[in-house]
Amino acid sequence: MSQKFPTLIPLRMFAVGLLLVFGFSQLATAQSSSSSDETRFELFPNRQFINCMAANPGVPPRVNAIVKRGNLNDNLTLTLTGFKPGLKFDLFTVQNSPQQAFGTPNPNFKNFGLAWYQSDVEPGLVTIKTILLDQIFGFDPQVNLPPTNTFHIGFWFNDPKDAAACGFDVRKPTPFNGEHKAGPLGFISRPNSLTNLGPLCIKPNISKKPPTCNP
Repeated sequence: MSQKFPTLIPLRMFAVGLLLVFGFSQLATAQSSSSSDETRFELFPNRQFINCMAANPGVPPRVNAIVKRGNLNDNLTLTLTGFKPGLKFDLFTVQNSPQQAFGTPNPNFKNFGLAWYQSDVEPGLVTIKTILLDQIFGFDPQVNLPPTNTFHIGFWFNDPKDAAACGFDVRKPTPFNGEHKAGPLGFISRPNSLTNLGPLCIKPNISKKPPTCNP
């Protein structure tokens, strides 16, 4: 019996090791976790401007989102950590993300499409209540824009000067604040690798090509 234990123990350790590796790989590649009433996901930086957001050089800031479905509207909680104090941003839901599911630039990206101003944002904890999960959309019959979903979340520098040290031309502001004179994109969500839909769609219809979202 004593001769069998040296064989059994390594085999058991090997099996446990495989399970741990598999579990960690699944965790590392997961873009979000969701149920029919809640989803959690990260927003990712516009890399050019990380140093203009980070409180400590070499420690990139992070943004985590939790969205919970409600009876009349939904609740979004954003947690911003590692940011310089005093920075201000403007939060939008948008139609398109410039990043693909695993972080590479989207070669087909032309613009953010339909954009919907949702809230002002500062480092720390931010919460808003509005329609978000599966049903957020806008339309404009005057320009023949049909109902269009905005399943991505992003935020922009409110003050263009806060991004100037990272190469942003303050003479060319973006329209992403109330005065329509904002800075560049700071953080944005990425699409799901299977559906290519933004993370605010948690009930995709994958029987269609391309996939759509069930309202």
